[in-house]
Amino acid sequence: MRFRPYRSLRDRLVLAGEAAAAAAEAEAGIELPPDSRAAAFFDLDNTVLQGASLFYLARGMYSRKFLRARDVARFGYQQLRFRLGAEDPEHVDGARSAALSFIVHRSVADLKQMGEEIFEETMADKIWPGTQAIARMHLDQGQRVWLVTAAPVEIATIIAKRLGLTGALGTVAEHADGIYTGRLVGDLLHGPAKAEAVRALAAREDLELEHCSAYSDSANDIPMLSLVGHPCAINPDAKLRAHAKERGWRIRDYRGRRRNTAIGVAAGAGAVGGALGGLALARRRRP
Repeated sequence: MRFRPYRSLRDRLVLAGEAAAAAAEAEAGIELPPDSRAAAFFDLDNTVLQGASLFYLARGMYSRKFLRARDVARFGYQQLRFRLGAEDPEHVDGARSAALSFIVHRSVADLKQMGEEIFEETMADKIWPGTQAIARMHLDQGQRVWLVTAAPVEIATIIAKRLGLTGALGTVAEHADGIYTGRLVGDLLHGPAKAEAVRALAAREDLELEHCSAYSDSANDIPMLSLVGHPCAINPDAKLRAHAKERGWRIRDYRGRRRNTAIGVAAGAGAVGGALGGLALARRRRP
């Protein structure tokens, strides 16, 4: 997909959603009832996966010498700021530029290969069993199940396939001749863009949104959750928990007793600290 200028943020969000829906890959061989009109949409980070998928990817790229320690540190800092203030345009811009910086001029094939390896190394055992059971329930009922995430669509698709899901909606990065240009098609698949992606996919797949379900941990995904007939907050941050209670949405929390307002921040900070601590230790051990 090629880059072209956009007139407004709204244009970018709509295009990001449409690009995500167009790039979504369905898993072959899934049998559905002829009248199936329902699907389930799952956020990825802290909903399906414990922690941040892009952190695992960055750490894996560092171990393969595709990134320097300072690149991972900068990326971690920007992602944590994004987590704490995702409605702030400055934070969104920082997260966008950091995410793009480590794939620009790299090949799509390389990212896919690393994604496969890194999933097995660091993500496979970080899946929330409770969320995975819910996803399996939807599949057993003949429904399609999609990840919806700001992570690159290539990585999101790998995770979806490894979990036996239908496919994934993710951020679409522009590439030419198999090489990433460092630009996005539209914008990050975040917040309202996720709702646009779900809406576009529902139109393409002939889904009835009032029969669909959606799951997320973050108040940033309220637009997506509000779009479906059966929203559910999983491991919710404080704002989403309050919103869900007010509207009578289902709430599931798999974090044990750690249900305070700091949990979302701690998850992000822990990922940053773990990544940087691991890199520092690795550097000290080098001869």
